[in-house]
Amino acid sequence: MKIYDYNGKKNLCGEKLRMARLKGRISQSDLAARMQTEGVTIERDSISRIEIGTRFVTDYELKIFAKVLGVSVDWLLDENISY
Repeated sequence: MKIYDYNGKKNLCGEKLRMARLKGRISQSDLAARMQTEGVTIERDSISRIEIGTRFVTDYELKIFAKVLGVSVDWLLDENISY
């Protein structure tokens, strides 16, 4: 399997995910717990790696991140940084 990077990162949503998490005053551990409540098994370390761009994000993870954080999938994927 070939691994791809986009501008040196493995996802588009990491920075936005971090912004939404911090705006909601949610820790990485709490976000992991909320994701697990929605049926997505993910650890705090994985969220950290997503935020810094060293881990891929699946489509179903992206959908649940958006739901849990109260943002849209489109916003998470938008490369403009404004909130």
